[in-house]
Amino acid sequence: MANLWGREWTRDELEQRVGDLLQIAGVRLVELADGKERGVRAAEFRTGTGFQFSVLIDRGLDISGAEWCGKPLNWRSMTEEGHPSHFEPEGLGWLRTFYGGLVVTCGLNWAGAPGHDAQAGPARLGPRDLGLHGRISHTPAKNVYADGAWEGDDYRMWVRGRCQEALVFGENLILHREISARLGENRFLVKDRVENAGYDRVEHMLLYHINIGFPAVDADSQLLSPSRRITPRDAAAEEGQERARDFEAPTPGYHEKAYFHDLGAGPDGRTGTAIVNRKLGFGVYVRFNRDELPLYTEWKMMGQRNYVVGMEPANCLPIGRSAEREAGRLRYLEPREEREYTLEIGALTSNEEIDAFAAEVAGWDHD
Repeated sequence: MANLWGREWTRDELEQRVGDLLQIAGVRLVELADGKERGVRAAEFRTGTGFQFSVLIDRGLDISGAEWCGKPLNWRSMTEEGHPSHFEPEGLGWLRTFYGGLVVTCGLNWAGAPGHDAQAGPARLGPRDLGLHGRISHTPAKNVYADGAWEGDDYRMWVRGRCQEALVFGENLILHREISARLGENRFLVKDRVENAGYDRVEHMLLYHINIGFPAVDADSQLLSPSRRITPRDAAAEEGQERARDFEAPTPGYHEKAYFHDLGAGPDGRTGTAIVNRKLGFGVYVRFNRDELPLYTEWKMMGQRNYVVGMEPANCLPIGRSAEREAGRLRYLEPREEREYTLEIGALTSNEEIDAFAAEVAGWDHD
């Protein structure tokens, strides 16, 4: 049953009181109409608790804005939720349409830093220059289906679709994605299946760029994580490494820092992290399975306007495909092979919920 306004409700009790469930919650399709966003299709979700979020259908079915009772979960950049026609794939051009957002998918064939890959496969393509974070977040979805249905006294709403990353003579990867939420909850699930629909063995890199902003991120906010080891990416990150999980007020001239966390997990592989502001009694969490996403990067950016912390579960580190190959971590998909990934993302709406998540993190200490 849905828990709303301090009590539980059956399907019959709610349906007697509304003409259309959209009065309380649901999902509906819309289209953005101004500036660089013009023409971008979206699915807007409301769960009835004050929790709502938007899925950008033409931007890889990624999640842009999300909020709970007026408190935003994510950081939003100055670039707008641009139509994929504005994508600049070369070098750092990805940043011109990086709108922030709650979840931006990086991949599927490569992710991380731009660079030259001299061993790019299939071999008939030869070496390739790869831009920042891949192409999938600028790929429109097709076969899109948004709806909701009662499952007994529980109401579930979803959007489904698939995004294809394909190149003649090269990779043919398909992302099958479902994003779903339930009436009365402050969370959603992302269920992904990545398929190699081609006949060649191809590289597969996947990183979920989860961008948390103010007010969850603020002076004295913290990252809760079952980190067994924290490794700075570079010399800039070594400075202040002891405060990797502690956040500051916006700082003039701040240089971004990245930290690679070796996360503990439960015996079933379950793990997760959260960014919390105890002064406000508010935070954002992600849960996932370490067997599916064994690597994790924290992106700490305490600048002015660029004030954001990224929680980034992945099957790679964001240092570029060639470097991942040299490190022996690069993943591949064989012809017709598929991999599945599931994430749960939600709001922590009180210090009691924050304490409960912290206790859960403390139990994720298994190798």
